[in-house]
Amino acid sequence: MPSCPGNLFIISAPSGAGKTSLVNALVPALTDIRVSVSHTTRAQRPGEVDGVNYHFVSAEVFAGMTQQGDFLESAEVFGNRYGTSQRWVEKTLAEGTDVILEIDWQGAQQVRKLLPQAISVFILPPSRAALEQRLNLRGQDPADVIAQRMAQAIGEMEHYAEADYLLVNDQFDIALAELRTIVISARLKLDRQLLRHTALLRELLS
Repeated sequence: MPSCPGNLFIISAPSGAGKTSLVNALVPALTDIRVSVSHTTRAQRPGEVDGVNYHFVSAEVFAGMTQQGDFLESAEVFGNRYGTSQRWVEKTLAEGTDVILEIDWQGAQQVRKLLPQAISVFILPPSRAALEQRLNLRGQDPADVIAQRMAQAIGEMEHYAEADYLLVNDQFDIALAELRTIVISARLKLDRQLLRHTALLRELLS
């Protein structure tokens, strides 16, 4: 067993704020950190890989997993269901690896209720205009869907105050550095270091 379990990070943001890009840049730059791959009933998009971007499942399979209590959290977003595997998260944390959950505010509320030690981060865009521009530049959705996402984003952003940390993704490199600082600082907290360096402290203070 590891001397210290991993930290659980919740990262939430409205669609288009850049949370996935930030997480994808953060993870390769650190050791012992993984991103949870959610299950979803959403249709697979071009370029997405099952088991990498999401575990794509039918509505029937998702409902069965929900009934069996497989999900740490689940939520409906734009008519599709998303859920996080509780077994995978618990196993990975127990191995001493940090876990990132990229989930919306609904899921974040559920996780914090079950695991209050989780560290939550909310990411905002620098402006509504920038958010809309990013959604259009992705080229994934038609205009009516983008309008729907913009309307939804306002409601989502109202939940920023529920997080422990708030980042504004204006300049990507700065936001990435800030996110990395949050992860590193969590690892350096006294209670974590006491668990990680028990033998060293015993030797130094004996």
